[in-house]
Amino acid sequence: MKIYLIVYLFRQAMAGLRANRMVQLIGIGTMTVSLLIFGFFLLLFVNLNTWVRGWGDSLFASVYIRSDAGEPVKQQVEGFIVSFEGAECVRTVSSEEAMQILRRALGDQKEILDDLPDPNPLPTALDVIFKATEVDGDDLLEFKRGVEAVPGVDEVVLSEDWRGRAHALLDVLRIGGTVLGGLLAVGVLFIVVNTIKLTIYSRREEIEISKLVGATDWFVKTPFLLEGLVQGVLSGAASLGILYLSYLLLSAREIRWMDIPVLEVVFVPPHLLLALFAGSMLLGVFGSLIAVSRFFDV
Repeated sequence: MKIYLIVYLFRQAMAGLRANRMVQLIGIGTMTVSLLIFGFFLLLFVNLNTWVRGWGDSLFASVYIRSDAGEPVKQQVEGFIVSFEGAECVRTVSSEEAMQILRRALGDQKEILDDLPDPNPLPTALDVIFKATEVDGDDLLEFKRGVEAVPGVDEVVLSEDWRGRAHALLDVLRIGGTVLGGLLAVGVLFIVVNTIKLTIYSRREEIEISKLVGATDWFVKTPFLLEGLVQGVLSGAASLGILYLSYLLLSAREIRWMDIPVLEVVFVPPHLLLALFAGSMLLGVFGSLIAVSRFFDV
């Protein structure tokens, strides 16, 4: 008897979805977009977090030499790097190369560089990596002080400095994600509540007849709650599917910044995907519960 009742309630829910399919499709589509926005934010946060953790396993520095310093200064810095135990210069970008990279990065906006004064103001950059087994934090500071003491060196940026800035950015993104998630959850609830309300109003005569013949409030409410559940399941599945397709498109390309590969794209971990999908279902059911509770004055 209970199985028959469950089947009957699901049939009623499916009948309600079919009878108001246009309204339901609009609601599901809007919910999918909202969940997708939050999903893209999760994808961005996960990848930035992976990037920062990758930095934690490597020690590097970027040395910037003023463009007017000349070749002797560059040779002096390179000599210091060679003499520093555990350090190795892996890449040198001259001022001219830096300008070419910047022009390619700007694309159609590269004309703005034509107004830059001569000579080329961009510095020469030397990328240095350190063997973690031979260098610690104090050694990095010693390296920075030694290189910055060379006349003509503009700045030395350590991986520790970048990590500190990146962690601050992640903290901002974490707070922003919480706020964004809250706002989107409220938006999804609003969508579900109004969609179910429209369904209830379109079937109010049927509801009244059911109550007149002895149907309990929960017997009448359950199909609407199931409709909200179906909305949540379909919206969650659609948003995760689109998110995964977007990830496949992004992972097929190498993301570069200033001609330098900066980030290998990874997908959102399974536990966060499960949480997003479960949240979609819960929002669907909770929104339906709000709608039917208001209608029945419970």
